[in-house]
Amino acid sequence: MLGRRQFGKLGGGLALGFACDFDRGGEPQVDDDRWQRALQIARDLLLVGPEGEDLKLEYLKVLIDDGLPPTDAPKKVLVIGAGIAGLTAGLLLKQAGHDVTILEANANRIGGRIKTFRASDPLQPAPFADPAQYAEAGAMRLPDFHPLALALVDKLGLPRRLFYNVDVVAPTPTKVPPVRYKSFTGEVWQNGEPVADFVPPDQALRTWIAVNGLLVRRSEYAADPALVNEGFGVMGADVDRTTGEIFNAALDPVRDYFSDPLPDGTRENKPTEEWIEGWARAIYDFDGYSMSRYLTEYALLDEATVDAIGTVENATSRLWLSFMHTFIGRSDINPGARYWEIDGGFWRLPYALDPQLQGQLVLDRRAVRIVTGDGQHGPAVRVETVDESGAPATEYTADLAIVTIPFSSLRHVEFDPPLSYGKRRAIIEMHYDAATKIVLEFSRRWWEFTEADWKDALEAIAPGLYAQYGEAPATHVFGGGSVTDNPNRNIYYPSHAIPGSPGGVVLASYTWADDAARWDSMTDDERYEFALRGLQDVHGERLAAFYTGRGRTQSWMNDRYAFGEAAVFLPNQLIELHLHTASVEGPLHFAGEHTSLKHAWVEGALESAVRAALEVHRR
Repeated sequence: MLGRRQFGKLGGGLALGFACDFDRGGEPQVDDDRWQRALQIARDLLLVGPEGEDLKLEYLKVLIDDGLPPTDAPKKVLVIGAGIAGLTAGLLLKQAGHDVTILEANANRIGGRIKTFRASDPLQPAPFADPAQYAEAGAMRLPDFHPLALALVDKLGLPRRLFYNVDVVAPTPTKVPPVRYKSFTGEVWQNGEPVADFVPPDQALRTWIAVNGLLVRRSEYAADPALVNEGFGVMGADVDRTTGEIFNAALDPVRDYFSDPLPDGTRENKPTEEWIEGWARAIYDFDGYSMSRYLTEYALLDEATVDAIGTVENATSRLWLSFMHTFIGRSDINPGARYWEIDGGFWRLPYALDPQLQGQLVLDRRAVRIVTGDGQHGPAVRVETVDESGAPATEYTADLAIVTIPFSSLRHVEFDPPLSYGKRRAIIEMHYDAATKIVLEFSRRWWEFTEADWKDALEAIAPGLYAQYGEAPATHVFGGGSVTDNPNRNIYYPSHAIPGSPGGVVLASYTWADDAARWDSMTDDERYEFALRGLQDVHGERLAAFYTGRGRTQSWMNDRYAFGEAAVFLPNQLIELHLHTASVEGPLHFAGEHTSLKHAWVEGALESAVRAALEVHRR
């Protein structure tokens, strides 16, 4: 791109500010095909239907309120994959009267990338020394701006409670407010009566930023950003601004495409058509950027400032991936956003659907070949499967199928006849990111300790042990996370204690991309050893006194069903690949988070599930 200019209306639309190419005469040129794709992607992102309807509102009414209308022409439907997208689509179609079979490659569990380390099988050893303890290998939080996921949790009767994305002064039992969604049409959807006395606990900001040899609490950094910024070499006016403030200011010019700032620091979406076109303009202009390129070439930040943002804002490992992926993720997140977890573990979500699908679920069936036809001379869909042992293939036939498995896994499935070129390209090229979690179990919740608690707990083990270890800053936090430039990178503390258990499990390391790949090269036991060292680097040697020697780790890139954590686009892949992900191929429909634009989120998987179920039901 050679420059940015304002120019007039395109096809009767609003004045657009594209980063555009210029012809030999110096006139700005717009790639009309690229613009039309950007416009459709914007509508997909915002869930605006072809007639301007709010698809999110429609999906809420289908998933939570009414279901699909009963069919008078039942179809035989195969659903490939028993993650949350496959289970939800299958249940909606079954309840509408269709004949549904769900095939799952895993022989031992359902849920896909919703997975909880827990004591589930009395014949197998518990993952932790305390069988009451559990930890999330995959999904672990739901934001309050994801109404489908939260409302489904409530509809299924699962208890949810606050997940403290930022540490709090002390956990406080609160009533759970209803899920509320305000449509861009003005209609408000709500699944219960308001809770007048819902007051989340105050944030404490006592977690750590441990970088460049410094150990600084987030509250200290907020009060004096230079404490940390100077360690990266940040200079000028930015040295006295937090990396969050710098990052948000750098992104604001793109937010200005579709929203306006308000005096209180929040933003308000532009009128609907401007909102849609604004997002399309942002996609058109910036899909070719990585986040690193945007921050340096467009926002004109220097290398030191970008390094500081990458480390403190947990963006380093994805600086070279798509700008739009990170921007979409941050566009509607604000410091006041609340997050929720499922009491007892996220595994309860897919398994709450399971009883309603008895007879429809078939485990240990990996799809290896999908044959499609017109249905006039035999079944329209034939799926060949093998089991974990590689036994001879078992075939399943149907009128239609919904394919929900990640494209990274679908790459190893043969299609006869081949899929369209666009679909094949999306399956072949879509980038899936690595993500690795390492959780460690401790017999005491040392992260909650004051210094007096440390002394009492260590002296109870052996007199003189407190003095032997020496003092280290007591963390004294409830929930939230710390960031470090050591290999652990991101550390999360439990938001809530398990009743009756004095101990707990810490997410000692949560990493993505190259940071995760380096952990993936280790054995599990090596990961536990080095993750413990990383924790001690931040919190002091003395926490080893409470380490039970037990841990669990999940590498999603090494998972033989997932082949990666989630779809994370490379530059240009949003415009080039996204519209092919959900396109219908004869009798085949496609769902899963990768077909939405909420990659890695349960909400995206649910959006895709309802969309695909509606497509099949309406055929």
